[in-house]
Amino acid sequence: MNFVSPSIRTAVSDAQWQARVDLAAAHRLCVREGFNEGIFNHLTLRVPGTEDRYYQIPFGLHWAEVTASCFMEVSYDGKLMAGEGHIEQSCYCIHAPMHRMLPGAAAVFHTHMPYASALTRLEDPQILPIGQTEMGIMLRTAYDSEYGGPAMNPEEGERLARAIGDKNVLFMANHGIATVGKTVGQAYDLLYYTERVAQVQLYAMWTGRPLKHLPRDVQEATIREFAAPHEYGELPSYDRHFEALKRILDRKEPDYKE
Repeated sequence: MNFVSPSIRTAVSDAQWQARVDLAAAHRLCVREGFNEGIFNHLTLRVPGTEDRYYQIPFGLHWAEVTASCFMEVSYDGKLMAGEGHIEQSCYCIHAPMHRMLPGAAAVFHTHMPYASALTRLEDPQILPIGQTEMGIMLRTAYDSEYGGPAMNPEEGERLARAIGDKNVLFMANHGIATVGKTVGQAYDLLYYTERVAQVQLYAMWTGRPLKHLPRDVQEATIREFAAPHEYGELPSYDRHFEALKRILDRKEPDYKE
């Protein structure tokens, strides 16, 4: 099946096309970082200008193949509104409820990234206060302590939406993680740093030596700093990060914009 629709560019608004470009970039970048798992896992984005649908890739497409024109528009009740292809059931059941229930969840990213997923297999999966980057992720992270199965019913997505609450990262027990963001850049930035934090924590744990926890007052001060908005020229740091990554992608895989 040809998943690329060359005519879609003229059929959508500028904001919707830019959203497609950004979401395609996120898929390609995840492959470059090893965040994807086969043809599974899901990165979705609410369709700009709508309140009832989101972008999802056709099932069977590898993330390395994703382009801006390939996305389907799927309604919150599971109907195909635009595009063509199969709607992967667990994607719909996890993502539609999160988009619908969480006001700040324009983007919902779910992956089985190896280091973060390894932590979800532990009895205590929590990020530890042992470094600066850890503090930035800790304050945005919620933990779901019960594996709810492979998510073939929207009730599971509703449960996950309640579990993440007002946070941006969810550790899903025995499973993987999800991030939510106001933009593709925010959701991707959280994926990236969550995986880096998990990787460093596991490396530190593997030494078998005692972990050096930050003092409580330093933790509290660092969390206050991370909680404050950091904008540069009206763009938050997470979008600056994502724009830089897209510039690299423009040189190496420019077809993601097609």
